[in-house]
Amino acid sequence: MSYKVMAACVQSCGTKSASIKPSSFHLNGSLVGGLSLSQLMVDDVWCTIQEEARTDAEEEPFLRKHYYDLVLCHATLESALSAHLASKLAVPTVLPSCALQELISSVLTKDPNIRRALRCDLRAAKGRDPACAKMAHCFLYYKGFQALQVHRVAHRLWTEGRRATALLLQSRTSEVLAVDIHPGARIGAGVLLDHATGVVIGETTVVGDDVSILHGVTLGGTGKEGGDRHPKIGDGVLLGAGTKILGNVRIGEGTKIGAGSVVLKVVPPRTTAVGNPATLVNRKENRTGHIVDHTSCSNYAN
Repeated sequence: MSYKVMAACVQSCGTKSASIKPSSFHLNGSLVGGLSLSQLMVDDVWCTIQEEARTDAEEEPFLRKHYYDLVLCHATLESALSAHLASKLAVPTVLPSCALQELISSVLTKDPNIRRALRCDLRAAKGRDPACAKMAHCFLYYKGFQALQVHRVAHRLWTEGRRATALLLQSRTSEVLAVDIHPGARIGAGVLLDHATGVVIGETTVVGDDVSILHGVTLGGTGKEGGDRHPKIGDGVLLGAGTKILGNVRIGEGTKIGAGSVVLKVVPPRTTAVGNPATLVNRKENRTGHIVDHTSCSNYAN
């Protein structure tokens, strides 16, 4: 894609509504919102979000300033996300929004893995949540998405040794969004935290790609061990509402755990498990790889 084509794309994301100013873009490849032109050239997700925001603003004049401030005045997804998260987590006079925005933006700018993952998360919400009509709605209103992006920033800080700051972000996210993810937890891309209230994820948890986690899920320890003590969740897993998985147990790829289940043992790949304690009710032996089919499970609530 040429510079001029990408410029036209970004320009189109800011000029179709007369009441909204266009986003700036530099044809010489200089930084825009902290990212180079090469990082912006294939950002179809951001163009889609801006177009969806513009459509909503045109259909509902009440929302025009709201969408302009949170989406349409920003040149990049990273810029908009940093500002949006900072405004939610800020504490007046104690933890100013501008300082949080700078912190979040600095991490997003230097970590391409986070930038890729957050776009995968947005696509996951649009593709797997029947209630998500637009990626813009996920970006603006889905606290599961927002909590997950704060965690991604906190995890980067944790791995850099900035643990006090990482714990601050965890604490504020828990207070504001009712989602408690330890910054040490490792979480893959394309993850959907649906509804999200009451989700708790422990320090040594590992969550794979394309996982869907509903409200009230706990990925915790048993209280009887230290060290590596939390669950390992494979790719393509669905964890139904209220599921509790305790201890360093592995949940195989493509598995579905029914709502309210309590899991204390390893669950093989491509299996459905339900109950307290959880028992296996179905296993598809012949599949290879993971197939993300989360909306077909009866315990998926929207």
